[in-house]
Amino acid sequence: MRCRLPTLILLLQGALLAMFIVFVVYDEHADAAAQSNTTKPMDNRLYSVFPLFKDIHAMLFVGLGLLLAFMKLYGFSAMAFNFLVGNFGIQWALLVQGFFYHYWDGKIHLGMENVLNAEFASVVVLISAGAVLGKTSPVQLLLMGILEIPLFVVNEWLLTTYLKVVDVSGTIAIHVFACYFGLGVTQILYRPHLKSGHPKEITTSMTDLLSLLGTFFLWIYWPSFNAVLARPGDAQHRAVLNTFIALSSCTMTTFALSSLMNKKGKLNLVHVQNATLAGGVAVGAAADMMITPAGAFGLGCLGAMVCVFGFQYLTPFLSQKLHLQDQCGIHNLHGLPGIVGTVGSIVAILCSSEAIYGSSLYEIFPDRAAEHDIPAITSTVVAETERSPTDQALYQAAGFGVTFAISLVGGYVTGLLLKMPFLGQPPDEFCFDDEPYFKVSESQKVTRYPGVDENGEAGLPLKDI
Repeated sequence: MRCRLPTLILLLQGALLAMFIVFVVYDEHADAAAQSNTTKPMDNRLYSVFPLFKDIHAMLFVGLGLLLAFMKLYGFSAMAFNFLVGNFGIQWALLVQGFFYHYWDGKIHLGMENVLNAEFASVVVLISAGAVLGKTSPVQLLLMGILEIPLFVVNEWLLTTYLKVVDVSGTIAIHVFACYFGLGVTQILYRPHLKSGHPKEITTSMTDLLSLLGTFFLWIYWPSFNAVLARPGDAQHRAVLNTFIALSSCTMTTFALSSLMNKKGKLNLVHVQNATLAGGVAVGAAADMMITPAGAFGLGCLGAMVCVFGFQYLTPFLSQKLHLQDQCGIHNLHGLPGIVGTVGSIVAILCSSEAIYGSSLYEIFPDRAAEHDIPAITSTVVAETERSPTDQALYQAAGFGVTFAISLVGGYVTGLLLKMPFLGQPPDEFCFDDEPYFKVSESQKVTRYPGVDENGEAGLPLKDI
């Protein structure tokens, strides 16, 4: 650890610095030489992007960081490694996405939109890492980011360039991809001796409160996450409204179902911490569509249902039968609601028409065939293809299938690479423990769990895996 982590970080920063020197310049909105006396400061893209960008920034580093800090002895690592991997992911994505989308005249042109999209790429790694929380070293997590982000960008490029999937907030491209990539990794990194749990794998009232606080941050800012890439105006307005309604109905449904699941009617805090967010995922792909407030309400309810049932029944089944040790339940919060969101977007596409959308139909669905001989003259979008609603719905389903396949295979390959012995994967007795990575107080050392001595050794039947 002493040499591995600093060596890798310094090598990565050196390589990234060299690439920034050679390839990265400011775009026209940040370049002083591109301005003139007639340039209006308020026309700068900063003012339209930065307010929502700040919300997403808080989601990544405050909301998600706190949500992951639910284990008593792994709070430092959960939040700090989220911060570390998130920062590296943004740096790496600026280059990878830059070469795909912002490269001309031999340079990557950097603006606020680049940074915003890089944060979306970075959150993919952070979601995937939730499946292996506490069971991987920071070196492994950084390598995971190195491998996952290019694969995510390639998949995103296929969805947007060839399949022309309509997915304004990344339900398919972000949540589904991150989930099944993470599940592929955790299945390869399966630890048989942790099948029945680990003595350090417990929470306290304080860590649960921190995690719940993270849920509140994510819940509050999720409308920004879903709306930031929507077309400004009515589409972005709808995305905020639909997301808020879905989150609200999702929250109410979560409390009802969680209480019903318990014989004494008590709430499960894990459900409250996670399923209350599932509506944001479920409504995401259709957030800017005319799904009606009732449709958003229904998607929120469905998102909560699949998430709660996933935690209650599916997670134990997958752990026992398929060796999927999904530590944070990303399949329940991102995978299952992602499937609901994909189906919801397909239904919304099949129901779309000019009568509902007016001329903006061809802005929400740029590849939609005109319903009449002469397209609406108010539309500024020229379609490269002419798809019927059924065609677009089929491409939507194909986008899910492609994403599922690429992410799962990519996760398997990445998991195999992460098993290399020199990457510092912690042995079973040091899983879910800050002490291998951080200086911890003497009081924390003394209050280790039953079955774990003052040196952090757990009474587990350990073998090499």
